[in-house]
Amino acid sequence: MYIIVRDVNKTYGKHQVLNSISVGFLKGKIHGVVGRNGSGKTQLFKVICGYVIPDSGSVKVAGKIIGKDRDYPDSMGLLIENPGFLTNYTGLFNLQMLAAMNTKLKKDDLVNLMKEVGLADAINKKVRKYSLGMKQRLGIAQALMGNPELIILDEPFNGLDKTGVEDVRKMILSLKEKGKTIMLASHNPYDIEVLCDTIHEMDAGRIMEIK
Repeated sequence: MYIIVRDVNKTYGKHQVLNSISVGFLKGKIHGVVGRNGSGKTQLFKVICGYVIPDSGSVKVAGKIIGKDRDYPDSMGLLIENPGFLTNYTGLFNLQMLAAMNTKLKKDDLVNLMKEVGLADAINKKVRKYSLGMKQRLGIAQALMGNPELIILDEPFNGLDKTGVEDVRKMILSLKEKGKTIMLASHNPYDIEVLCDTIHEMDAGRIMEIK
């Protein structure tokens, strides 16, 4: 298993958001996680990527225990909740700022990445002039910087029109063809059915069913 979550629990106050989660995810597959708001999907993603430390249990990615051997998985890109950008600067400048901290990507690489996610006409437009769907595409571009092996996408279709949804679906499938491991949450059952190799249904912080 590429990702191993073992007996993970997480509580905030009296609210248990993850309840004895034990599950594994194979490398090179698209793994869907579904459930209503508050079911624990985002918290599970945050634990896997190292943003949240569980109260008990462990997460291992590529043989490394997160929070012990590594603070975060070695090669990871993620889109979780609303991506935060500097809205008075261009989309390209935002990616350049992030690339300067995290990768050795050059300007041309980032321009090409923006084109891949459908932002060819918005490269030099300030983010405050972006629609919700355009911001979502920029967030996906951010997640793909540095060619990560693990890609975590929490509701990547939010705010996208029909064309945008289809573009992102094709992109996700092409990433799988390149051997990437993808964790995907979506409110749309069709997205999950079409894209995912495994489907994990969550409720009340538990994984209730695996397909």
